[in-house]
Amino acid sequence: MPRYTLRVRERFEAAHHLRSYQGSPEPVHGHSWQVEAVLRTTELDDEGMGFDFVAVKATLGDLTARFHHGDINATPPFDRITPTTEHLARWFYQEMQARLPGSGISEVTVWEGPDCSATYQEA
Repeated sequence: MPRYTLRVRERFEAAHHLRSYQGSPEPVHGHSWQVEAVLRTTELDDEGMGFDFVAVKATLGDLTARFHHGDINATPPFDRITPTTEHLARWFYQEMQARLPGSGISEVTVWEGPDCSATYQEA
């Protein structure tokens, strides 16, 4: 059976710090973040699309806008949990699932720069 994989990305600039990096708080610093949502489907709609890129991109854009040009540590839920790339990937995944139910979101990858990323997917 054929399967389609769609990818949608958004970028944002934001600062963060780890609350206990190797035993002490890390200095506040910024990254050029990138978030990629991966959707999978075996079906296409009547127009030949697996998912509407416009709707997915708008949802991802709404989520990244919360952090753009800000301090992630000051934005819930990261005012309570350390904003590691792994935690951000899980948060984006869960938010995308909640906002686009049945959309086939299979994973979310967050980059905190061009070379380092974390991917979250549920088993």
